[in-house]
Amino acid sequence: NGLIITAVACDHRLHTPMYFFLLNLSLLDLGSVSTTVPKSMTNSLWNTRDISYLGCAAQVFLFVFFMSADYSLLTVMAYDRYVAICRPLQYGILMDSRACVKMAAAVWASNFLYALLHTANTFSITLCQGNVVEQFFCEIPLILKLSCSGSYHREVGVLVVSLCFGFGFFIFIVMSYVQIFRAVLRIPPEQGRHKAFSMCLPHLTVVSLFVSTVVFAYLKPSSISIPSLDLVVAVLYSVLPPVVNPLIYSMRNKELRDAL
Repeated sequence: NGLIITAVACDHRLHTPMYFFLLNLSLLDLGSVSTTVPKSMTNSLWNTRDISYLGCAAQVFLFVFFMSADYSLLTVMAYDRYVAICRPLQYGILMDSRACVKMAAAVWASNFLYALLHTANTFSITLCQGNVVEQFFCEIPLILKLSCSGSYHREVGVLVVSLCFGFGFFIFIVMSYVQIFRAVLRIPPEQGRHKAFSMCLPHLTVVSLFVSTVVFAYLKPSSISIPSLDLVVAVLYSVLPPVVNPLIYSMRNKELRDAL
């Protein structure tokens, strides 16, 4: 992620909307993996499981912020790909530098407020079931399990609204790619169909990885919720995407490889 940020920032050939959003994605991935892994590594080395109350609250806030912003940015990137392929003559107008900065700023600002709301709701409830979170980082569903009966309905309401927005973003991404693939399949093979697919496949792969791991983590049946499986699933959706995303984008992208 650090290499991608450096390459995009330093190479003027990469100062385009696609790479601007990729830089933001790398920043978010860097933030999300730095929120959970260093603390868990420290605890492992010192053979402890302690985290302060404020440390736990900060971890919840940062993790929700980076993960939700990641998903929002992937939605914006789907729109960028849609405009580039389906409305190429208007691309320079719809995706000029001012529009890109506004979209990125909206992602960062809205998800900052969203994470603040989640954290305030989660830590305003009373905990009656002890203070042991059965995970390698502070996670909202496991904190809610420690709450007093009936005291977490407000946070559940926020989670339901979040699911609705998340589903809306997912539908937007799917519809964008339906339009993209319809447009690409109308292009004769000798006129750049392969290039159009190569522009979209890395993003589509990243979205699929992100959505599938998060859905499995939060919507899996409670009957298969065992600590060891929960730990593996948490690693899949919190650590795997930030590690794999830069590899997916750099391996299939000649311009980025040349810049690196």
